[in-house]
Amino acid sequence: MKKSSASWRSAFSIYAQPRVLGMILLGFSAGLPFSLVSTTLSAWLADEHVSLSVIGYFSLVGVAYSIKVFWSPVVDRLRLPLLYRIFGKRRSWMLLAQLGIALGLLGMSQVDLQQQLEWVALLAVWVAFCSATQDIVIDAYRIEAVVVKYQGAMAAAYVFGYRLALLFAGAGALYLAEYVGWKWAYQCLSAAMVVGIVTTLLISEPEHQEDQRAKLIEQQIESVLGVDKAPSWFGRLLKWFSDAVVSPFVEFFQRNGKTSVLILLLIAVYKMSDIAMGVMANPFYLELGFSKKDIADVTKLFGFVMTIVGTSLGGVLVARFGMMKPLLLGAVISAATNLLFAAMAVAEPSLTLLAGVISADNLSGGIAAAAFIAYLSSLTNSAYTATQYALFSSLMTLPAKLIGGFSGSFAANFGYEVFFIYSTLIGLPSIILVICLIKTPVIGNSQQN
Repeated sequence: MKKSSASWRSAFSIYAQPRVLGMILLGFSAGLPFSLVSTTLSAWLADEHVSLSVIGYFSLVGVAYSIKVFWSPVVDRLRLPLLYRIFGKRRSWMLLAQLGIALGLLGMSQVDLQQQLEWVALLAVWVAFCSATQDIVIDAYRIEAVVVKYQGAMAAAYVFGYRLALLFAGAGALYLAEYVGWKWAYQCLSAAMVVGIVTTLLISEPEHQEDQRAKLIEQQIESVLGVDKAPSWFGRLLKWFSDAVVSPFVEFFQRNGKTSVLILLLIAVYKMSDIAMGVMANPFYLELGFSKKDIADVTKLFGFVMTIVGTSLGGVLVARFGMMKPLLLGAVISAATNLLFAAMAVAEPSLTLLAGVISADNLSGGIAAAAFIAYLSSLTNSAYTATQYALFSSLMTLPAKLIGGFSGSFAANFGYEVFFIYSTLIGLPSIILVICLIKTPVIGNSQQN
């Protein structure tokens, strides 16, 4: 019994690691700009009586987060002049992105929204681009900074900081706008990026060890494409493209063999049940008769607390039991909690029931998120961390969002009870795939931490 207690204490002690604590602040730096170019910006535009159609077009700014995989190879490979020598590979890009975000938000606060709306749009795109770039670098830093065992804890710390930033840039921005105006609100929030900047200056650069196997793969691909000895600038460009873009994909499939297909299928479907259900959650609450205030109070309070508890517990479970068991647990409980929504659809509405269901849903979602992020992190090769993780994160959300697009039609045609049962059933493939991967011999990843 004493040995078990000591093991659990040891598992929870991972949250005292300096790099895990620093990830809270980096998570805050990542979450802050996301709201300021999405929901908070929409509120500002609406408050200034900008038309709904224009506000809808502004939502396209968020596309930058979905296509970041296209410039992640540049972040992986390009050494920034001067900054690289001072701060290193990851911190130099992180600092540049954070400065770009702060200046972009400051610029938005200086523009006359009524007279210069196009400048607000351009600056919002700039902030989203810098923010997506920061996400690429923070993900790469998180993976390279600690061993795989601690990735769940790093993910939990990141989610905590990110959620705090969403509150700060969401509700906090609305309070500031109410009392000092939108321009001052954006100025204050641009200044809050100092949290990320100072953190970047204080943290240490992770070690970067050259992966000889990855180097050999690059040489083989260069030889096949005939660019290994190309003297022209175009030939050198093709060689760079081969090393930075083609090699990460080839390396992943070579390293994992036939298991690669199972892994990619799991990445594509793991969040499907959760995202499909989440699209219809608020309409469901409203149809049950809950007020917007009730929904906000319960989802913000219980949702925030239980998500943090869930991700923290998920990080500990990864450290205590390894990667795959918590991953399987997350898949099972994420799908199963959707049945609670099906039960709520036929039960008498009550705030107590709403709080209980939302608590269970966010707790399970937090555990699954920590385990899944840790799993994705373990799949990357240290030579291509940013590129491979950006690819995984894009694959993680795209199929689920496509399925989520049909959620409204399904709920309208069959009712909420059947819809939530359906959202449970589409979680079964992820459970089956995790079980298959557990039974498949593990092919070691190339992270050298």
